[in-house]
Amino acid sequence: MQLSSLDWFVVASYGVIALATGLYFARRAGTGMQEFFLSGRKLPWWLLGTSMVATTFSTDTPNLVTDIVRTGGVSGNWLWWAFLVTGMCTVFFYAKLWRRSGVLTDMGFYELRYSGKPAAFLRAFRALYLGVFFNVLIMATVTLAAIKISGVLLGIDKYTTVLVAATVTAAYSATSGLWGVVVTDLLLFTVSMVGSLAAAYFALQRPEVGGLSGLISSPALQGKLSLLPDFSDWTAVSSVLIVPLAVQWWSTWYPGAEPGGGGYVAQRMLAARNEKEAAYSTLWFNIAHYALRPWPWILVALCSVLVYPTLGSLQQRFPDLDPTIIGHDLAYPAMLVFLPSGLLGLVVASLAAAYMSTISTHLNWGASYMVDDCYKRFWAPDRSDTHYVLVARLSTVILVVLASVVALWLENALQAFQILLQIGAGTGLIFLLRWYWWRINVWGEVAAMVISFSVAVYFEAFHVQFGFAELSASAQLVMGVVITTAGWVLVTFLTPPTDEDTLRTFYAKIRPLGSGWRPVVESMRRSGIAATGELVAEGVSAAAGESLTAAFLAWFLGCVTVYAALFGTGYFLYGELVPGIVCLFLFVVAAGWLSRVLPRVGFVD
Repeated sequence: MQLSSLDWFVVASYGVIALATGLYFARRAGTGMQEFFLSGRKLPWWLLGTSMVATTFSTDTPNLVTDIVRTGGVSGNWLWWAFLVTGMCTVFFYAKLWRRSGVLTDMGFYELRYSGKPAAFLRAFRALYLGVFFNVLIMATVTLAAIKISGVLLGIDKYTTVLVAATVTAAYSATSGLWGVVVTDLLLFTVSMVGSLAAAYFALQRPEVGGLSGLISSPALQGKLSLLPDFSDWTAVSSVLIVPLAVQWWSTWYPGAEPGGGGYVAQRMLAARNEKEAAYSTLWFNIAHYALRPWPWILVALCSVLVYPTLGSLQQRFPDLDPTIIGHDLAYPAMLVFLPSGLLGLVVASLAAAYMSTISTHLNWGASYMVDDCYKRFWAPDRSDTHYVLVARLSTVILVVLASVVALWLENALQAFQILLQIGAGTGLIFLLRWYWWRINVWGEVAAMVISFSVAVYFEAFHVQFGFAELSASAQLVMGVVITTAGWVLVTFLTPPTDEDTLRTFYAKIRPLGSGWRPVVESMRRSGIAATGELVAEGVSAAAGESLTAAFLAWFLGCVTVYAALFGTGYFLYGELVPGIVCLFLFVVAAGWLSRVLPRVGFVD
């Protein structure tokens, strides 16, 4: 596939605009760590939320959705749709708490919540574990998708793709800091959405598809269109719907959907002007991520089943591609070859935008861990801000090199997705409870991390070798959650709690609602210490006017609003007017009710 001169002009124009926008902020980002990593905590909610959406819209995302749809049907997307429950929980319970913490990175939480050398160790270890190990794996999946897309559309081998993509993105990320990342993300998101809509439109025009009506009525797709799994197949229902909704959302750590918020989501909340904007940014992120974006990808994936029904047909269409990268996820870029000149350039630019937005965010986020939570905290605590910014820029280069090496080893996006889910299985609950229950301690967190990783390694490398039957991904996830949760709960009760002074300081600063901190509050009262956010009857904080009941109601209404929009869109596309109208009605009612409940949740302007 060769791009025309017009296509290259479009791609080049996008590149110049994006780089110029990012580099414009290079000088501002270089003034200090607060500017480089948090944009001086001055960003508005709509820009932060859009940046989160752009980050999660990466080159591997449509590939992953295509893989899921081709192998398991549209209902297979519940594997990630279920994370909406996590996201809305973060909006109404945790966004304001993160903003109150005032830390530079979410790893700084550990020495705010826990005490002594164990807390310092956990902060450093988690920073390296997530900022390097996990972060590199995530960026590798994104780079793998770029390899497949460039191989199909440009005929470039994987080594050239990795070299060019890594060099350009590292240079951009290392100079602009978070200012450049979030401002450019606004452009990247717009271009990416236009590109995905264009890809869906022209995929539907293929003669093998026959438009939207031909797609929906095709016998080859019957069984793949349903938004819910086949309830006569208990195995499918369990793995696709029950486990994600009942277990996965609260128990599993996954980048961008961390229980309680974390990673680059926490970074965006910490960069907000205040608590209210931190919450609104995550609310907008969840609406756009789950309700606005999925259907163009799903339509392209469904069309690809008719155009490229088997992996063999993909191999036949692209005989010069490296056989090791031929997979169902390749079908998405394979559908883009039918775009007309000029528009193909726009779609290639949109995929480049998706790549840059994700990688630049992960580089900035990972560098913040390496610099603030490791280098500055333990090796060079008294250097200038200019020095730390220089180290941050060098860290981005190290991270992108590691990610490029791993990308050459991976084979498909779904493989990495399942690895990440399994590694984080069972750790999620502790991330939710540590803000609201005083008894959670540092050793419980260490145990959760070690046990979940050990279980994941066992299932990946040793389970079958020991003579046990191979388990499905969902069965492995549930077993990992049970083992890890039981382990960290046991360790928590067998080890001493965090010292009382640290607990008092944390409570006075964060003011969590509920009865989980009652022993600490009572201790403060006996000592004559004023508890800023004292607990009173019915879970209401007198100091902030916050209502725990309102937060739970808003959480429920937020989920109903987004799911109604997501499924309503699907039903209208399918031509099923009655369920579509029902979903539209639910959307209007839930969204209206949510707007009335929001002020009672208690966000500080």
